[in-house]
Amino acid sequence: MGPIALHGGGEFLPGDERFLDELLDVTARTADRHASHAGGIRVAILPTAASRGLPDRAAAFAVKTFEARARARGHSIRVDIARVVDAASAADHEVAEVIAAADLIYLPGGDPDIVPALLGPTAAGRALAAAHRRGAIVAGASAGAMALADWSWTAHGGIPGLGFAPGLIVVPHYDEIRRLEWQGRLDGLAPPGFGYLGLDERTGVISDDGTWRVAGEGAAYWFSPGSSFPIVAHHGESINLPS
Repeated sequence: MGPIALHGGGEFLPGDERFLDELLDVTARTADRHASHAGGIRVAILPTAASRGLPDRAAAFAVKTFEARARARGHSIRVDIARVVDAASAADHEVAEVIAAADLIYLPGGDPDIVPALLGPTAAGRALAAAHRRGAIVAGASAGAMALADWSWTAHGGIPGLGFAPGLIVVPHYDEIRRLEWQGRLDGLAPPGFGYLGLDERTGVISDDGTWRVAGEGAAYWFSPGSSFPIVAHHGESINLPS
C-alpha cells in the first residue's frame, strides 16, 4: 500500500509550499522504491469534489502549482487531469488508466458527498484502489481529505467515505472553525469509535513508512476517540494516528 496524505484546505495558495514540497519529496522516494516513475513523477489530479462548481479551473490551478513546485524541488514531473465529475467519466476506462498509472493521485476540495459515489465501485474507483495497492500516494484536501476517511460528515448528515484513512474523521479548515461547537455536532452524527483529525489550512499529514508527519504552516490536532483534548503537532513533527 502507498502513503496517504490529508490536507486541511487552502490548497495551492501561497503558504502551501511546505506541504506540497514534502508531498512531492515523499512521492519521489515512494516511486523510486516501486520503480514506477521512469521519465519523472506522474501526478493525477481528480477534481471530483469540485464537480458542482468549477472542476476544470480547480484542476488547472493544481497542475500549474504542482509543476512550479516540482521545478523548485528539482523533480521531473508529468501532471495529468483525471476528470471524474459524473457517472460517465467515472466509467471511462481511458480516465481510469490515467489514475492507475499515477504515482500521486490528488483530490482537491469541494463537496465531500460526491467523492464516494464516483470513486467507489466504478472504473475510476477501482483504478484508484489499484494504484494505492501498487504503492501510489493518495492525497486529498478539504472535502477530498474528508472523503478518504472511513466516514465523512456533510451538510446533509454523515456518509461512508472511501476508507483510505481508517479510524478517523477529518475536520478541515480547523483554524477557521475551532471556536465553534463542531465536536458536539459530530458526536451526534458519527458512529462510535472514531477519532477526529483537525487540520489547519495549508497544513496536512502524510503517512510514510508507517509514520504520520505534519507538513505545513499550521498544525494538526488529533482527538482520540472520546477525547475532548487534542494532541497537537506542527511541521516536521510526528503524530500517532490510526493506520
